[in-house]
Amino acid sequence: MSHYTDNLTQLGGDARPVNDPAQATLERVPNPHSDVDYVARFTAPEFTSLCPVTGQPDFAHLVIDYVPGEWLVESKSLKLFLTSFRNHGAFHEDCTVYIAKRLKDLLAPRWLRIGGFWYPRGGIPIDVFWQTGDAPKGVYVPDFGVPTYRGRG
Repeated sequence: MSHYTDNLTQLGGDARPVNDPAQATLERVPNPHSDVDYVARFTAPEFTSLCPVTGQPDFAHLVIDYVPGEWLVESKSLKLFLTSFRNHGAFHEDCTVYIAKRLKDLLAPRWLRIGGFWYPRGGIPIDVFWQTGDAPKGVYVPDFGVPTYRGRG
């Protein structure tokens, strides 16, 4: 493997997700283009967590955009981190903001935002948005690309 992957513990091997996001390992690699502002996007259309009250599953379409600084998130570790919510009870707002804060703390990006588009439970969808501030000037930031919930009408 290259020097970029020397310190990674999950890439290239069996790495089963944990059931507690606080115990999940998020890893990073050096950004080979840290001199350039650009947006990297991760989309998780099948994100799952549990309702902390009923234990029933909740589903969301997450979109994470960030302008990297010195670091990039290693994608397998991100996938395993997101999967760690599958058996974890937390409200929609908590899941969405927690994910963003963990990435912000790990990467120290120039900018980061997350959109959590939660599917309806009890007839009410909840969309949660969080970002670190304004995107750097001149950076193209695409629309989330997820339509607001319209039901059958």
